[in-house]
Amino acid sequence: MAMEQRTASSHSSLKKEDSTLHVEKAEGNNIVINTDIDLVEGQVKIKEAHNAEFEAAKIAGTLNPWSKESLALYGCAAICFLCSCGNGYDGSLMTAINAMPFYQSQFNSGRLGPTTGIIFSIYTIGQMAGSFFGGPICDRWGRRAGMFVGCFIIMCGSATIASASLKSQFIAGRFILGMGISIAIIGAPTYCVEIAPPQWRGRMTALYNTGWNGGAIPAAAICLGTSGLQSNWSWRIPLILQALPAFIVCCVVWFLPESPRYLVANSRDKEAYDFLVRYHGNNDPNNPIVQLQMKEFKEKIRIDASDKRWWDFRDLFMSHNARWRSSMVILMGIFGQMSGNGLGYFNLDISKSLGYGTHMQFVLNLIGPCINIFVAWAAVSLSDRMPRRKILVFGTLACSVLLAANAACSAKWASYGIGPKNNAVGQAGLAFFFLFGFAFAFTYTPLQALYPAECLETTARAKGISMKLFVISATSFINLLCIPIALQRIKWKLILIFVFWDAFEVVVWYFCAVETVGYTLEELEDIFSAPYPPGASRQKQKIAVNESGVVAALE
Repeated sequence: MAMEQRTASSHSSLKKEDSTLHVEKAEGNNIVINTDIDLVEGQVKIKEAHNAEFEAAKIAGTLNPWSKESLALYGCAAICFLCSCGNGYDGSLMTAINAMPFYQSQFNSGRLGPTTGIIFSIYTIGQMAGSFFGGPICDRWGRRAGMFVGCFIIMCGSATIASASLKSQFIAGRFILGMGISIAIIGAPTYCVEIAPPQWRGRMTALYNTGWNGGAIPAAAICLGTSGLQSNWSWRIPLILQALPAFIVCCVVWFLPESPRYLVANSRDKEAYDFLVRYHGNNDPNNPIVQLQMKEFKEKIRIDASDKRWWDFRDLFMSHNARWRSSMVILMGIFGQMSGNGLGYFNLDISKSLGYGTHMQFVLNLIGPCINIFVAWAAVSLSDRMPRRKILVFGTLACSVLLAANAACSAKWASYGIGPKNNAVGQAGLAFFFLFGFAFAFTYTPLQALYPAECLETTARAKGISMKLFVISATSFINLLCIPIALQRIKWKLILIFVFWDAFEVVVWYFCAVETVGYTLEELEDIFSAPYPPGASRQKQKIAVNESGVVAALE
């Protein structure tokens, strides 16, 4: 049964006499009307919500998480997860093979320095190139098409680098690989956030980005296993296996349903409604979640927007609303890459600088992502109710503090020179670096894909994600080109730069972050249109919920 909720100020009132709550509500099918409810007996709960209509629809339109339709949605999320795995696989892979003697003998790049920086960073140049194509592909042919095209290019790039015998071929393959991954990871989060039921949106989309760890862990394990091979197969085998997730996506993606928001934006309302009824409404066309979403789709999604013009990016900047949305995307793109996580590409060199041997460097390169993914999954499990702004502020502050502790230990270790060393200092330095990884995994791993996708509106989402990826690629290029040079020249002092930068990020998130949890994607239109969206997004209203799930908005 559909619910009608309006603003509390004009349609509801609250009176409290002794222990009785008297709620008057003028409209609605499942709303308390002129009813006295005893608070002492616990028949009613008073709580805060960003939007009473959405809260009422969630309560009345509960989904069965074990239905075959829900299982199909999990399968869709798993395919998106595999797209993210490709990106994480590359980070851990290159960290490991860069330390393999046969790889170094083949390409003579050196573990640190300019040549290594070029080999690592050309991948991000490919991502920047791909970002110009990913959005238009997703807007023109659908979100599934973006995933397919990207993964097909990934397979081509993997074949190029795995068969390389010259440095120039390896660099070209890295460019192709980066281009393919960028297109895939534009399509995947756009698709995931748009197919997710609003009450599951946080968990489904946040889970997508933990695919970075889902790729990094197998890559580290495979490289640990092949590192003992006394031939070029020690690095070629991991490169070949990089194509496996992309191959699975290409085989399966066309069997998935298309995004309902893409369908509405392209005047295919009946297909979108059928999707909502089947996957969001327990096959009940009167399910409140279905009714609420379809109403919002028709009101908020334009069929003549810039997504119909591949060259038109104006909807990202031409209004106050759009500029605030885009600023959140750009901030996440920059801060998500410049918070110190770029050091992870050089885990082996950092552990080496703290006194760990070659085999232990590979082991630690595997252990870190294994623990990080559990930390990220813990954050994912909370992401449908965890405030984005608070997590970004306090999580980034933790990153700054832990990197400062690591820098202190690294400075002490370096002061020993070639003389006797206190191993406890090196162990503490590594422990703080691991803890930094945990803080980053809890804060940014779930939100890097989720938060920008939430902030963008449907017809600008694919191009907005493309913009985010361009920003990510540009900042990653700086990281991957400069970090190996900086580690070689100024060593542990590089970490101090990230300490102060993270402190700056804390201030920016505190004043600028817009809260998105508790709203449907379409409801955020009004939030971003407010004069000061961060303030508007944090406003809440009180609602009353009785034991039968009846909801009333209170003044």
